[in-house]
Amino acid sequence: MPHSQSQALTLAEAQRLDAADPLRDFRDRFVLPDGTIYLDGNSLGALPKATAARIAETITGEWGRGLIRSWNDADWIGAPQRVGGKIAQIVGAAPHEVVVADSTSVNLFKLLVAACQARPGRRVILSEPGNFPTDLYVAQGVAALLPDVELRTVPRDDIAAAIDADVAVVVLTHVHYKSGARFDMAAMTAAAQAAGALMLWDLSHSVGAVELDLNGCGADLAIGCGYKYLNGGPGAPAFLFVADRHQAALHSPLTGWMGHAAPFDFGDDYAAGQGMNRFLCGTPPVIGMAALETGIDLFLEADRPALFAKSRALATLFIDLVETRCAGHGLTLATPRDAEARGSHVSFEHADGYPVMQALIARGLIGDFRAPDILRFGFTPLYVGYEDVWRAVDILADVLASGAWDAPEFRKRAAVT
Repeated sequence: MPHSQSQALTLAEAQRLDAADPLRDFRDRFVLPDGTIYLDGNSLGALPKATAARIAETITGEWGRGLIRSWNDADWIGAPQRVGGKIAQIVGAAPHEVVVADSTSVNLFKLLVAACQARPGRRVILSEPGNFPTDLYVAQGVAALLPDVELRTVPRDDIAAAIDADVAVVVLTHVHYKSGARFDMAAMTAAAQAAGALMLWDLSHSVGAVELDLNGCGADLAIGCGYKYLNGGPGAPAFLFVADRHQAALHSPLTGWMGHAAPFDFGDDYAAGQGMNRFLCGTPPVIGMAALETGIDLFLEADRPALFAKSRALATLFIDLVETRCAGHGLTLATPRDAEARGSHVSFEHADGYPVMQALIARGLIGDFRAPDILRFGFTPLYVGYEDVWRAVDILADVLASGAWDAPEFRKRAAVT
């Protein structure tokens, strides 16, 4: 969609684009409240309509009637590998290289410790300032736990040059949670490996939003969450990837029951399981796994080239319409214009970003705010359409022009922003 065309786009033209959208039927498979434009799927995906029935069957059928037999009969025990294999299709990995387990933060801890221990004599975890906070917090915790290990941060443009013989592992978020800027995965992975370091990618804002090819990029390690573009629900289980070539050499620091080579032998001493099984720890959260699997199954039905093309088009349209219709109202684009250099969310800076976002939410336009000044809008192509983008900008323009955001009720900070 050329820049000039998107600037001049009318509501009728947006509706025609929706009518021609090959993904248009997916919208009806999600619960989307009337009067709401939901542009926050980058933080929490919308509810697939099939999820409630799937969870009900898990609870009343598998748990209620099947009871403990469902560990075998419903293959609860195989959920981490089964669902991980489905995610592998989305991230460009082999099925045996991905498992679903625990949370993103816990999986990051496992892989950071394993990476540091696999690179003896190297003492640095390298990242960027402003990386997603949990990534930095977990890295700080690992550095405090392991002797002589430290976290070092350098600006993103200087990271490749900063990977020296002291660096054990580089940990970066592929699509930045705040700006939406996307790293060149292949180039950064190659830079880390050329210096003898391992590369660990956080895919939380990438998986289901942009094309991923972990094996094509020669990736070493990755983690990601299930509740954003995979629509797994709040607190959905996370996943981790370890390239096949590393699996035998890396050891999880969380040596729990499910990571044992023979958990039902009930021996006293730990023996690590084969392959990705060694990165499991506790009992799988079966109900959460069922919800996540439903979201993933829905995603896997979609034509992925069409989905990613729509993602780029929606974000480009939003940027162009905002800069055309909201000029002069204090917004500054914080996201790369180049669609190949960003994810599927767009951020604008505004000095009063928090009350502006609260005013938008009060009008039925749901995005979110990231301190200190970021208005963030996500475009999940399975259920967001071109008319949604047009109407969202219409609301944003009115809220800014009218000054409706400048009211006491919109300045009161909630616990979650």
